[in-house]
Amino acid sequence: MSSSDRIQLLFYLILLVGLTPLLGTYIANIYSGKQTFANRIFGGFEQLCYRVGGVNYHNEMTWKAYGLNLLVFNAFGFFTLFLLQLLQGYLPLNPQNFTAVSWSSAFNTAISFTSNTSWQGYAGETTMSYLTQMLGLTSQSFLSGATGMTVFLALARGVAGKSIETIGNFWVDLVRTVVYLFLPLSIILAIILVSQGVIQTFSPYIEVTTLESAKQTIPLGPAASQVAIMLLGSDGGGFFNANSSHPFENPTGLSNFLGMLAIILIPAATIYAYGNLVQSKKHALMLFCVMLALLAGGAAIAFHSEYEPNLLVDAYPRLEGKETRFGVTNSLIWSMTTTGTSDGAVNAMLSSLSPLAGGVAMFNIMLGEVIFGGVGVGVCSMIMFTLLTVFLSGLMVGRTPEYLGKKIEKKEIQWISMAVLLPGALILIGAGISSVLPVALSSLSNAGPHGLTEILYAFTSAAGNNGSAFAGLNANTEYYNIFLGIIMLIGRIAIILPALAVAGLLSKKRISPQSAGTFSTDSILFAFLLIGVIILIGGLTFFPALSLGPIVEHLLQRRAF
Repeated sequence: MSSSDRIQLLFYLILLVGLTPLLGTYIANIYSGKQTFANRIFGGFEQLCYRVGGVNYHNEMTWKAYGLNLLVFNAFGFFTLFLLQLLQGYLPLNPQNFTAVSWSSAFNTAISFTSNTSWQGYAGETTMSYLTQMLGLTSQSFLSGATGMTVFLALARGVAGKSIETIGNFWVDLVRTVVYLFLPLSIILAIILVSQGVIQTFSPYIEVTTLESAKQTIPLGPAASQVAIMLLGSDGGGFFNANSSHPFENPTGLSNFLGMLAIILIPAATIYAYGNLVQSKKHALMLFCVMLALLAGGAAIAFHSEYEPNLLVDAYPRLEGKETRFGVTNSLIWSMTTTGTSDGAVNAMLSSLSPLAGGVAMFNIMLGEVIFGGVGVGVCSMIMFTLLTVFLSGLMVGRTPEYLGKKIEKKEIQWISMAVLLPGALILIGAGISSVLPVALSSLSNAGPHGLTEILYAFTSAAGNNGSAFAGLNANTEYYNIFLGIIMLIGRIAIILPALAVAGLLSKKRISPQSAGTFSTDSILFAFLLIGVIILIGGLTFFPALSLGPIVEHLLQRRAF
């Protein structure tokens, strides 16, 4: 790694840490009802949304009512996007006259974008009309990301609430997230991206003649508006098949740097906002440090592995599968960021990373969106592990488990166990079945441990609602479209429903005053315990599968020289 790469990485971390409290304070303010600059600009639009939707924003909901409204809203989004893909051949803003998307791909894509996964088994520039990209995919990027934030808010209120039955109003939380958080930031980022060369046009594709006198079609479209929210909303669904390695999506070093920052900024700031909302900034700081330590630890392994000379590849640095405009360092920072936040956008081919670097990217997702994670749900996942750590620690020392004054009991642990264990079961069961069925194996482009990694990564990405892929697997088949679609749906529900249930249970509890027997959840000791629980659960669950995939592939490469 060059000195300029080190300086860039240091500047990236300094900027992230510096902007986190600023944006975190703003996020806490907009959900606490405090006036911000955005209220003066978008306040009228918020009220218009309530009037059009017939929403009484004074009504509070129980966790069951909150969850029911959330599920019904997202079900409506699924069917709308599904039909939009099937009917796009008859709809406007389709200058290339694309026909209907196949039903299995439409099913997969509708679940994918509704669940904030944005797994893409298709090439956007050859499959989706401008209307489908904007009205369907971009809209769901806003709404699915906002859905994750509503779950976070409900859980924060449950933790902070004192003997109450309600956890907020889903529709108010949804509207405020879109109007005051995603919309202003997306407008600003989209304008910057356009200034860097990201395209934003309704013009039809252009056919040009190359220097070799061959004909080439140049795809166009309204890309900048979709790219902005795909980065900010932990969505990752690119306008083009090459995603953020495409020069029309990510043309310059500045656009690449801002993209890496945009992916992680809201998830990181949400941790700070959580500390404000539950009135425990020290605890939030501990969570932030744990997340940063997990991200840094994985990145250190990936950087060491990727920059280690490999005699099997007669090149150094190894640029195969990477965009030469950005190089190895930017590709690794992006891959660690996008898998640590469940965003899924990529600026390099993950399958071309060294076995350990690709394995770390996969392990980041396997841990359950706890390394910052997707907007909103990442904090929820970390809180689930925090509550589990509190419970286990209490059992070991014979104390009643408490979290910020709330006792953790049997019902909470049942829901927490579902959130922690179900995604792992989905990954291993799905990958295990697909490793033996001929219909699944026929999609592989590689055999041996790398082929297993491709299958394992696909189900990891689906269950973790990440959306990135190793791309050596042809997943645009009926088998994978349906199977991965179901995994995405269950994986999304596996964190949303437990988080809402725990919010409802905690909101009813009284806050017990601290005593000499209270176990601190903002200490260095608790941070190490939390990291230990996360790594142990991830390691015990996935180590056998990882051993057969990226680890054995790494050992085979080492043995070759």
